[in-house]
Amino acid sequence: MYTSELTKYSTRAEIGNTSRILVVEDEELIREMLVVALEEEGYEVITVGDGRSAIEYLKNCEPSTGELPLDLVVLDLMLPQINGLDICRLLRHQGNSVPILMLSAKGSETDRVLGLEVGADDYLTKPFSMRELVARCRALLRRQRLSVLPQLPVLKHKDVTLNPQECRVLVRGEEVNLSPKEFRLLELFMSYARRVWSREQLLDQVWGPDFVGDSKTVDVHIRWLREKLEQDPSHPEYIVTVRGFGYRFG
Repeated sequence: MYTSELTKYSTRAEIGNTSRILVVEDEELIREMLVVALEEEGYEVITVGDGRSAIEYLKNCEPSTGELPLDLVVLDLMLPQINGLDICRLLRHQGNSVPILMLSAKGSETDRVLGLEVGADDYLTKPFSMRELVARCRALLRRQRLSVLPQLPVLKHKDVTLNPQECRVLVRGEEVNLSPKEFRLLELFMSYARRVWSREQLLDQVWGPDFVGDSKTVDVHIRWLREKLEQDPSHPEYIVTVRGFGYRFG
């Protein structure tokens, strides 16, 4: 069983707050160097020394088994028992999309292309610098985080539709062009419809707590927004003034 061959390393008490990386490498010296380099970056590192142990660990690395999910696999190509290419093929065949950085002493174009075609996300040829390996791991983890960002909901109120993902606003079916500050103001208003915001609160949320300037800039931007949203800006139905308090949407 993989449990007798597997070693876990962790530099943080709160495991859930860091990325978990599985290193599959049969050369002990390289494995230890990888652990040191990745731990210094704050990652939790799990290591195995052969292909069969890697498959056993990956098979059991599911929430239902109590194991936390992996964020990245650093996978050597030439492994005892089962090689890295076969492991990669198997993971992708099973629908496992965990990022894979493949390591190999084979540096020809054919070998690199083959590694990428069977499902590796990146390919690094030995010998390599630990600095480059860490940079590639960081890039793969960053790409993975971006790919799983939640989709922000489209906001709609009467004839105004705001799409946060596309930074687009439609008013009565027509697209309107807003400045970044106008867009942020409208997004804030539509996210908290009916809430009353003071000038100071709007400045803090949209311009930031370090803003230095006249608070009347809020009134100017509200006027510009009304000109783009309202059928009659002098009698607004969307951005309403609440005298003595501030503004609300709807």
